[in-house]
Parts: sequence; C-alpha cells; structure tokens
Amino acid sequence: MKHTISVLVQNRFGVLARIAGLFSGRGFNIDSLNVSPTQDESLSRMTIVTHGEDAVLEQVEKQLTKLIEVVKVTDLTGSGFVSRELMLIKVRTDGSTRHDVIQFASIFKANVVNVEHASLVIEVTGPTEKLDAFVELMGEFGIVELARTGRVALVRSSAATEMLETPQGA
Repeated sequence: MKHTISVLVQNRFGVLARIAGLFSGRGFNIDSLNVSPTQDESLSRMTIVTHGEDAVLEQVEKQLTKLIEVVKVTDLTGSGFVSRELMLIKVRTDGSTRHDVIQFASIFKANVVNVEHASLVIEVTGPTEKLDAFVELMGEFGIVELARTGRVALVRSSAATEMLETPQGA
C-alpha cells in the first residue's frame, strides 16, 4: 500500500541523511521526498511517499519518532489530506503542434513558462494523478525533459489536526 508520511523535524545538519538511511536500512524505497521550511525557521516538514505493508511501516514510524531531531510523525494515508505536486515539462513542438500543446496545457490549467522554436516549457501543479495524465498526453508530442517536486501534503481539516496533536489518553 502507498503511504504519505509527514515528518516535522528540527533544522539540523544530517537529519535528512538519517531519515533516508532509516528507510533504506529497512528495504523501503522512497517514491518521493519533499523537504521545506515551515513558518517556524527552526523546523522543516518532510513529506515522504513510500509503499509497503502497514505493519512494517508502523515500525518505521515508531523508529522515526525515536530520532532526537524528529518532532512529529504523521501517516496521512487514509485520513483527509490535501496534496499537490509541481512539474516542469519541456515538450517538443513545431508549427503544426504548438497550438495543440498550448490548448491541452490550458485544459489542465497549466502555464507555459518558456517558448522556444522547437519546444515549450510548461508548469503544471495539482494532484499526482493530474500530472501523470498530462505526462501521458504530452508523450504523443515528445517529452524532451521533465522535473517533478514530489508530493507536499497537509491534513485537510483543523479538527483532524487537533486530534492528531492531542496525546492519547488525554
């Protein structure tokens, strides 16, 4: 099963390496990893997408929690959460295909961010499935290059966030 895990960590040297090492040491591949600062400069949020058996991932979460720099671990899987991803994709175009590519980009609410004679660079944001569909569609025109950020995610409701932050037994 695919899991989206949010990890709030202290901004310290080597934290990313320790967390990635914990996953690789247990034979888990990280499908995507996004790390960015939060509103508090001393903390960063890591969004990790991986797949594996629930019981084993539960053990990984417990081991993450034991790391000194880890403030909070939340498996967002199965809960209400919002996720987005950003992709830049360079698509081969010529005079006969440029209009079609721009029209498809418009349908996907994407932005053309660079125009050259033989290609367009398009910025697409949204759920992973939307980006996957756009890549499949652009494959017919010829993808020159693409880069994706990986998923970022937050719990959908403040009530759910409060429940997650309340210690058990409180």
